[in-house]
Amino acid sequence: MKLASYADGSRDGHLVVVSRDLTQAHYATGIATRLQQVLDDWGFVAPQLEDLAVQLNHGKLRHAFAFEPGKCLAPLPRAYGWAVVGADGGVRREAGSFSPPHQPLRAPAAGEAVLAGITGDLAAASDAAAALDALRLLTLVVDWRVDGELIATQAAPLAVTPDELGEAWTVGRMQARLHTLHNGSKLDPRDVTAAPGEALARLAWLRALRAGQVAGVALGALDPALAPGDSLHLDLKTAAGASLFGAIDLDIAPPPAV
Repeated sequence: MKLASYADGSRDGHLVVVSRDLTQAHYATGIATRLQQVLDDWGFVAPQLEDLAVQLNHGKLRHAFAFEPGKCLAPLPRAYGWAVVGADGGVRREAGSFSPPHQPLRAPAAGEAVLAGITGDLAAASDAAAALDALRLLTLVVDWRVDGELIATQAAPLAVTPDELGEAWTVGRMQARLHTLHNGSKLDPRDVTAAPGEALARLAWLRALRAGQVAGVALGALDPALAPGDSLHLDLKTAAGASLFGAIDLDIAPPPAV
């Protein structure tokens, strides 16, 4: 299933279920209103959301509406923790807050794409297999830095269950292509691969993780050098071209008027 959090004036947004083709959505009211509620009681709540998703995908929900990514916050705006495992196995821990997929930046920044896994409760010293069992959802995020300092972590609009990735998910490993538009011009897509279960196990080596912890696998620095007034569109897709998590759209504030 695909989940998003619509802005409603609160810090955590209102949970919606999104159709597989990203065209329709339906509020999860009556089941859960916040994604953290789902993570806290996954075994009971997730099957109800799955049923709602099946009905939505078959066009059987009378109160479905057109999905609008522009209304989305990050799927989990506030996490219990956020850490990125780099290619060298090192762990970088960050603040657990995520910006919406369309939030602009006030200045040019260097970006790093990350596949983020959202976990349920995971015992300390769990191996990669146990971590995969605890993996609940995946999404795409970008860490933005200026002079090495983190200024924002921007998330795609959707968090999805691993089974929703289809051909892009094999034996706990994601294989996909990162598509980029820089000021409307296409850049060459980049093939990326990541194993989020291994990242979660790395974080759980010394301490238990609680539901709502987010662990990222670094996918590499973003190619384009950004300047004031630039725009960037990022979308992680299957080999067949289906969007996995919806797009991140970034605008850099234009240069100040003289």
